[in-house]
Amino acid sequence: MPNPPSRQPIATERLVLRPSVAGDTERAFAIRSDWEVARMLSRATFPPERAAMAAWFGEHEREWRDGRAYRFAVERDGRVIGIVDIDGVADGEGELGYWFERASWGQGFAFEAGSAVVRFGFDVAGLRRIRAGHAVDNEASGRVLEKLGFSVVETVWRESVSRGESVEVRRLALERETLR
Repeated sequence: MPNPPSRQPIATERLVLRPSVAGDTERAFAIRSDWEVARMLSRATFPPERAAMAAWFGEHEREWRDGRAYRFAVERDGRVIGIVDIDGVADGEGELGYWFERASWGQGFAFEAGSAVVRFGFDVAGLRRIRAGHAVDNEASGRVLEKLGFSVVETVWRESVSRGESVEVRRLALERETLR
């Protein structure tokens, strides 16, 4: 992509999704320090490593500029409650991911933020396909992805860094033309 999308916030009914910055590291570290959050993330270490997380957040602006990933800090009433992103962007495809503080679970925030980022991915970033995945035992995430319109592609076993074992994972996809 010759010109990456502008790093502008997205407002939804209850949330503001703003491009994440290095200053979000400490809040994200606190959220990811909750085992119930970390155990559902396949590549997350537990406990999280502050230096690794700072390095990851430090790359977000460059990834955006390079068109490799679009990461948003999700705010409710001015407080970061989670992260939603599309990463692994290449050849018109990317992968949706999200994680929220436990206090925000069950309130529709993942769907609301996910819906906004899916629209961003298709309408602004020009993607034609967005992939996603969830551990089979994370039924809530499965419901969010189903509600967003994703379809199951396959079920596989993948290594979970946080759990230190292989877990059954559903891989899903959503095509841009499906939403039209």
